[in-house]
Amino acid sequence: MEFVGPRGEAIEQKILCCECGTLVAPNPANMCIACIRTRVDVSENIPKQAILHFCRFCERYLQPPTTWIGCALESRELLALCLKKLKGLNKVRLVDASFIWTESHSKRIKVNITIQGEAFGTILQQQFVVEYTVHYQMCEVCCKQKGSDGESWRALVQIRQRTIHKKDVVLP
Repeated sequence: MEFVGPRGEAIEQKILCCECGTLVAPNPANMCIACIRTRVDVSENIPKQAILHFCRFCERYLQPPTTWIGCALESRELLALCLKKLKGLNKVRLVDASFIWTESHSKRIKVNITIQGEAFGTILQQQFVVEYTVHYQMCEVCCKQKGSDGESWRALVQIRQRTIHKKDVVLP
């Protein structure tokens, strides 16, 4: 329904926001953009913390399931790897992603992410920080090299028991 003014021009309808009472154009939520932002979290399905596995011998990062990629700190390749680790990022539109500087020895990588998502027919843009913790894990190549250098342990275990039937082994 459209209202016409005394001179024949169309008058835009306005309604009151159900939260704060400001005049807004009608929308499915009947709320202003500021109230929708306070009510809806577009980034709720995206984890804010994640783990990166790093081989300290060859200085490569694990790209699951079995690929190891050599990346410098704050490089495009590392940023792509970090964004692939986030599960719910494919349900929203990624606008921007950048590194936040941290100490190199802190074993933390922080990424500032800006996303756009839809809520109640309105596109909302939200910015948040994801913190990655770097855990050390040896890759297969380094594990084979270090294992042949004598740094691995080998053991021989003897199991002895006193029973009538020598064929049965009873483990505690």
